[in-house]
Amino acid sequence: QVQLVESGGGSVQAGGSLRLSCAASGGTFSNYNMAWFRQTPGKEREFVALIIRSDSSVYYADSVKGRFTISKDNAKNTVYLQMNSLKPEDTAVYYCATNSRRFYLRTATRGYDYWGQGTQVTVSS
Repeated sequence: QVQLVESGGGSVQAGGSLRLSCAASGGTFSNYNMAWFRQTPGKEREFVALIIRSDSSVYYADSVKGRFTISKDNAKNTVYLQMNSLKPEDTAVYYCATNSRRFYLRTATRGYDYWGQGTQVTVSS
């Protein structure tokens, strides 16, 4: 059983930056694909970013490309999401997610097996 714990959320003004962290335990971190999703009230959870277990390839939603950076530290069993140039529309609860699959839908919530509890990010204008 994998446990994921997010941290680093908070409130920031538009144009500011935050770095989210997701600490994983209960598995071999290097075997897992690690992703970030976000969700606002009344909307479906949406894909934000992914880092692939095998070669650390990264993928981003178009809405965050060029502003957000996903990275990981295998020694610390932690994945990060550096968020720059934040906009009010980035306000959401951000979730860390993971799987150990080889084939899966990268941008779909059903593609992931384990989720963190979420951390709130609020961007004010």
